[in-house]
Amino acid sequence: MFGYRKAPDLEAGGSEALYPGMVESPDLRWALIRKIYVILSVQLAMTAAVAAFVVKVPAVSEFFVSSNSGIALYIFLLILPLIVLCPLRYYHQKHPVNLLLLGLFTVSISFAVGMTCAFTSGKVILEAAILTAVVVISLTAYTFWAAKRGHDFNFLGPFLFGSLMVLIVFSFIQIFFPLGKLSVMIYGGVASLIFCGYIIYDTDNIIKRYSYDEYIWAAVSLYLDVINLFLSLLQLLRAADS
Repeated sequence: MFGYRKAPDLEAGGSEALYPGMVESPDLRWALIRKIYVILSVQLAMTAAVAAFVVKVPAVSEFFVSSNSGIALYIFLLILPLIVLCPLRYYHQKHPVNLLLLGLFTVSISFAVGMTCAFTSGKVILEAAILTAVVVISLTAYTFWAAKRGHDFNFLGPFLFGSLMVLIVFSFIQIFFPLGKLSVMIYGGVASLIFCGYIIYDTDNIIKRYSYDEYIWAAVSLYLDVINLFLSLLQLLRAADS
């Protein structure tokens, strides 16, 4: 009849497919992607706020390095994200426990980032932040563009994991047997490349593989990629600046 309009079928999807052969609704996938990036934006904003507080209030960083209780608390804050990851992985689909654990995880990492920035010049921090933002935006746009044209980056998983293990072992060697400024710059450069690869890999998983109730874990994965990229660039630039 005249004036009758059929209601849109959400399952059929009105948006264009994100990659060739996509069988699910593009609208639902885009909704998941938006939710993940909103959570990621909140995490990064929280990290920037906490890190700025640590940097702007010298008493905080002095407390963490000048007293035994402060050092013990700092070590605890460094270990806390690893502790929180276990229940967060288990409860990442259970609301609101997942959001509470995510907030605790983000704040603990934010303090570690703030402590690193507290002993770094403002120029180096700004350079690392700008580079991180440009790289993350560029790689995200590239991954969406490549997925649209049928490229798949799932093959990167084993190579990135192996590279990360080598990086972790090398960092422990650096702690016990310092190799000098050049090795720190090499470490920062290699780590930056590895986490660039992880940004592409995890973004590709968000486009194609994460289910609709895994938005918290997807946001955690991307958040760790961005933070580790920033810290790697910070380490590289700080070594070069010194």
